[in-house]
Amino acid sequence: MTMNSKPDKPVIPRTDTIPTDGYVLAVDGKLKTKFTASEEAAAAALKLKQAYPVLQVQVFDAAARSYTPVLLGDPAPKSEG
Repeated sequence: MTMNSKPDKPVIPRTDTIPTDGYVLAVDGKLKTKFTASEEAAAAALKLKQAYPVLQVQVFDAAARSYTPVLLGDPAPKSEG
């Protein structure tokens, strides 16, 4: 019997290197969790930003070497009536 059936966990990149592939969640300028798909990274970033709006949250695209800021949308307009 082997114990190799562990659930997949997000990869946490090394802090002394900049990744060359994938998408990394950046929180307050520090690279945190690595994702293989941009949609996964964006979803995690948005969830974090919604929970903690004061944080600066970005998604780092390692291949393009660019950051995309995650901003909360304007609040839904209130209906009058």
